[in-house]
Amino acid sequence: MKNPLIWLAFYAVVLLWSVWQPHDGFTWWMEATPALIAVPLLLWCRRVFPLTPLLSLLILLHCCVLFVGAHYTYAQVPLFDWLSDWFGWGRNNYDKLGHFAQGFIPAMIAREVLLRKQVLQRGAWCSFLCCCFALALSAFYELVEWWVAVLTNDGAEAFLGTQGYVWDTQSDMLFALIGAICAVLTLSATHDRQLAKLVIPQR
Repeated sequence: MKNPLIWLAFYAVVLLWSVWQPHDGFTWWMEATPALIAVPLLLWCRRVFPLTPLLSLLILLHCCVLFVGAHYTYAQVPLFDWLSDWFGWGRNNYDKLGHFAQGFIPAMIAREVLLRKQVLQRGAWCSFLCCCFALALSAFYELVEWWVAVLTNDGAEAFLGTQGYVWDTQSDMLFALIGAICAVLTLSATHDRQLAKLVIPQR
């Protein structure tokens, strides 16, 4: 996003809505923390490693996904309750959207860093390793959920969001992988054009 003030304003509005009377305070902090970390990181990046508009927009969208899940908990997002009834899912699948985003956006973050730091060149290997990074990040997040569950006993039930589904962890990682693959297949060309136009400020 070219105008950082618009980015910050949109972020602030969603954040204030999310933190206002959330379903569960502990779960809010657990779910929203990655989005809260995003602002200081992006402010630092703007000075030393400015991001493409595409990546800035994707990070904002991911923050919004996290804030919605934090406000309601991932198992109780009203829109997905309605979709569950409509499609007969038997569970609220907002968490799957969250994990899709958890693959989609990190894959593009990895692509930007790897290409700009000249770790890899554009091509199949870059796309493959970006997907690997996203899948590894998803697996690490599942470990975090496990550690929180161990430390808090039943206190992390809303954070885990398994909703009784025995394969929830595996399906979460699958959706992250699908998200990463979709990202590199659909956005690589646009991303390359923006990388070519990116102006790095002189320090």
